[in-house]
Amino acid sequence: MPKNDATKRRSGKTAFARHLRQNETEEEYNLWSDLRARRLNGFKFARQIPLGPYIVDFVCRERLLVVEIDGFHHAESRYDAARTVWLNTQGYSVLRFWNHDISKGRTSVLETILAALDGALEEDPASGFYSPAATVKNRKKSDP
Repeated sequence: MPKNDATKRRSGKTAFARHLRQNETEEEYNLWSDLRARRLNGFKFARQIPLGPYIVDFVCRERLLVVEIDGFHHAESRYDAARTVWLNTQGYSVLRFWNHDISKGRTSVLETILAALDGALEEDPASGFYSPAATVKNRKKSDP
């Protein structure tokens, strides 16, 4: 079976993903403690995984959901916007949280992740907080 763009190995990405796993932020560590070993309603997550040209913080492959934890340097990032579009075109929905969301309200974050996994979360185009894959596909179909 041929690999698609999201699963194709990119040179150096695996080593860099290992580096990120070994040097995780406190927020990544805390969220990972709730996602690892199927602790969130039995959903399997992986962390710091290469997907195409990018490395994502957390991914649930079963539901094609990427969860990103962003610091202040990600505010209005063109790179992140392009990355989200690319992930969406590969079939992945992207859910973003700020570091302080993890620090101050981890229970709410976990409830939001569960809502996304269950398909009960709606797109938030203004904030870029949640970008479901279906939206990009629908836009492409309706474009002239």
